[in-house]
Amino acid sequence: MGKWKEIERMPAPYLIPSFGPLAGMRVLLGGSIVAAPFAASMLAEYGAEVIHIERPKIGDPYRQQAPIVKRGEKQVSAGWMQEARNKLSLTLELNLKIPESKEIFLSLIKNCDVWMENMVWTEKLGIKEEVLFEVNPKLIIAHVSGFGRPHFGGVPEECNRPSYDPIGQAEGGYMFINGFPEPMPPSHAAVFINDYITAMFCFSGVLMAYMHAQKTGRGQAIDIAQVEAMSKCLNDTFVQYFVLDKVRERNGNKVPIFQPGNLYKTRDNKYLYIGAYGPIVYGRFIKALGLDPQKYTHEAAGASPEAINSELGLELDRIAKEWVAAREAEEGKQYLLSFKVPCGIVKDAADLAASRHYQKRGNFIEYEDLTTKERVKAFGFCPKMSETPPQVWRGAPDLGQDTDLILNRLLGYSDVEIAIFREKGII
Repeated sequence: MGKWKEIERMPAPYLIPSFGPLAGMRVLLGGSIVAAPFAASMLAEYGAEVIHIERPKIGDPYRQQAPIVKRGEKQVSAGWMQEARNKLSLTLELNLKIPESKEIFLSLIKNCDVWMENMVWTEKLGIKEEVLFEVNPKLIIAHVSGFGRPHFGGVPEECNRPSYDPIGQAEGGYMFINGFPEPMPPSHAAVFINDYITAMFCFSGVLMAYMHAQKTGRGQAIDIAQVEAMSKCLNDTFVQYFVLDKVRERNGNKVPIFQPGNLYKTRDNKYLYIGAYGPIVYGRFIKALGLDPQKYTHEAAGASPEAINSELGLELDRIAKEWVAAREAEEGKQYLLSFKVPCGIVKDAADLAASRHYQKRGNFIEYEDLTTKERVKAFGFCPKMSETPPQVWRGAPDLGQDTDLILNRLLGYSDVEIAIFREKGII
C-alpha cells in the first residue's frame, strides 16, 4: 500500500463546473445531520467542489428524515432535496483499520483543501490529525461536535458526549431565555437553528483558515462546538451576569428593554410585530397612533425596563394592543410603514411563496433531484453576490452516484480495482 504517496493532486474544480468565489477549493465531508453538512452545502453553493462520504447502502441518515418524498421505488427526505444539492456522493466504509479504506481516504485528503467532520470519535476509526497533516500540510480540518474536542481544552467526559440540536440549545444557554416566563417551560427554536448557527461558524472558520493556508502554506484544525456557537449568539447575556450579577430571563415576545417591541394579534387573526428602538423611531410610533407626545414621552414610557413596566408604559402597551386588534394585519403594517415605524407580519411558507418581493429577489429556484428524478422548487441563496454569484449546478445526489467517477478520475483506480472494492463492501 502507499498509493496516496504516488498520486498527483488534481486541482479543483475537476469534477464540477467552475463558478463562484470558492472555485478552486475542494472539500471532503465526513458527517451527517445537520451542522457539518450544511456548512459544506454553503461552500458548495459558492463554488467549492464538495465530496460527501456516506456509508455504503446506508448513506447519510438525513436522506430518511421525515417528511419523505416517495416516487415509485425511490424515496428521499425533503430536507435532503434542499440541503444536499451541488455535492458529490462517495460511498466508503470510513474505517482506516481497513487497508483499502485507508488508502482511498488518504488519497482524498491529499486532493482536498478541507476535511470536515462531525463524527466525534474519529480516533476510533484510526483518523489522527498528525497523519492527515503529514499527507497534506495545507489541510484545513474542521471538527464539529456538541461540546468541543479535548485538544482545545475542556472536561474530557463533556467533550465525549453525544449531542443533537436541542441539546445544544439547552446546554448553550439559549433555551433558558427563549419562550415565555414561568410557569411556562423554556422553549427550543424549531428547524435545528443551533445546527444552522453552528454550521455558519464552521463556514466562516473554514474560510478564515483557508485564507491563512493560501498565504502561508500551513493548514490547521478548527474546533466548532454547538454549545459555544449557541452561547456566542446570546448578545449581552454574559456581560449582564459577570458585570451586573444578573441572570437573563425569558420575556416571551415582548422586548424587555424598550417599547414598542412586541407581537400583537390583528383583527384578521394574524400577528403584527412592532419594534421601535430609540427616541426618534419611538416618536414616529406615538405620532402614528395619534397619542400625546408630551404625555407618552420616550423616557417615561419606552426607554427602559422601568419605563415600559411603569403604569404609563403598561398603558401604552395596552393602547398598542387595542390599536392593532382593531385592524387587519396588512392595513396596520402599511399605515405604520407610512410613518416609517418598523413592523412585520408573521408569515408562513405559503405567504412567502406568494411574496412578490421574494419572487423578484429570485429566492426560489428549480432543479432536478437526482434520487427521485423530480423537478424541485426550493429556497435559493443568501448572501447574493454581484460578481461571483452562487448557483445550483445539480440537485442532491443519489446515494453513491459519484463513487466510480471520484475513484477513477480523481484517484486513478481502475474499473477492476473499483469492482473489487464493491465486492468487499468497502464502497
